[in-house]
Amino acid sequence: MTRTKRGYIARRRRKKLFALNFRGAHIKHTRAVIQQKKRALFSAHRDRDRQKINFRRLWIIRINAAIRESWVYYSYSRFIHDLYKRQLLFNRKILAQISISNRNCLYMISNEKNSIVGNP
Repeated sequence: MTRTKRGYIARRRRKKLFALNFRGAHIKHTRAVIQQKKRALFSAHRDRDRQKINFRRLWIIRINAAIRESWVYYSYSRFIHDLYKRQLLFNRKILAQISISNRNCLYMISNEKNSIVGNP
């Protein structure tokens, strides 16, 4: 019986697996490449969600540190509660940037709120 050549279809399918950044078997063997790509996509999806959580935590820490350092308020939760009560709708990212770049502006926001609401 003569030898049958498989053709180019399987080779084209395997060549389509693009895994340049992997090392060892994860770049050479088809099954390992497929598993590693699935794992990488899963990790990327999970870490995109984790990144949002981590940045929110970082912003809260920065705001809290700036508030306590400059004696604007003694509690982050009290500060945010009074902002909502006053309907000054700043998100935490903006408040964190203000607290880093211009502490006087954060102090002015809190004083404006304190003078109207009347909380210490």
